[in-house]
Amino acid sequence: MNDAIRAAEAAEKVRLIRESLCPDMAVRLKGVDWFAWITAGGSNEVLLAAETGIAQVVVTPDGAFVVTNEIEAQRLVDEQLPDGFELRVLPWAYPSQVDVVLRELVHGLPVCSDRPEEGEHELPAPLVTARRVLTPTEVQRYRSVGLLAAQAMTEVLTQAQPQWSERQLAGAGARALYARGLAPALILAAGERRCQLYRHPLPGDDQLGRHAMLVFCARGFGLYANLTRFVAFAPLAEKEKERHRLVREIEARALALSRPDEQLNEIYRELNYAYAGFGFGDAIREHHQGGTTGYLSREVIAGPESQEVLQAGMAVAWNPSLPGAKIEDTFLITEIGLLNLTIDPVWPSAPVAGLERPLVWQG
Repeated sequence: MNDAIRAAEAAEKVRLIRESLCPDMAVRLKGVDWFAWITAGGSNEVLLAAETGIAQVVVTPDGAFVVTNEIEAQRLVDEQLPDGFELRVLPWAYPSQVDVVLRELVHGLPVCSDRPEEGEHELPAPLVTARRVLTPTEVQRYRSVGLLAAQAMTEVLTQAQPQWSERQLAGAGARALYARGLAPALILAAGERRCQLYRHPLPGDDQLGRHAMLVFCARGFGLYANLTRFVAFAPLAEKEKERHRLVREIEARALALSRPDEQLNEIYRELNYAYAGFGFGDAIREHHQGGTTGYLSREVIAGPESQEVLQAGMAVAWNPSLPGAKIEDTFLITEIGLLNLTIDPVWPSAPVAGLERPLVWQG
């Protein structure tokens, strides 16, 4: 990423917090998701599974600060932080000093936080919405992450063999993502047997058999590329082909409504109607259907109570499924339609309601 562009993006986000969204307040951002947002793609992550990292950002009317410990400070400056943040470095052996430094920085102002502690407030809704509407530079990064994730998926599934175990497939996926600078935040893998049984199949010891599914939630610059693909090592039965066709048709209903000013609960209802219309009325209760994405694999999951209103600049990832069949890509909502962020032109596809959607790779 260009250093000057990153610094300008981070400075604009700090200005937005100070002048528009949180005037006369201090903002404390601790999560891996929020740290990536405010630093224009930086990472405070060490433990892959942690929600919060080894540094936090504090924005006040007078400054923007990164608070971390002496183990991490130089690495963050060298590799993760754009210009514009002042560092506050603490001894790692005295984590209680964080609270002391925070009091010094905020000068008695009220504090809102993404993970509020006692006496702190939730982030205001306009700030949360601002994070979900991506800037042009964020979109540029997202397109890069999506393409790399899709290429990693193609690489793995075109090399997979029916005698591989699910763990071998998942391991190959993690290796392909790491080789491209992406973190495998989630990898699901299932062969012929378990693909029929479970919507969230953590990889096991089963051999893949006649066909397999691979799912990525790949993270780069804090942004999530979510995609699902299938490979078949033998011709699919007609019933199997039909289920893959149906999930493409069901997904098309959600994609058609993925546009500015639509509400997530309305898209959920349309998916519910679609499942029922194809004779699978219970399927919507067997798996969540996706929703908005970005700095989390799902920012908001669509459901009957979801009030989120879509805007241009938001990203969505829908994942309708039936036993043995599932579909998923990450799309950017624009004023003129959807942009598929996780498409690999090498992967076979077919048009569905005006969008190219992935087919099963015949291995």
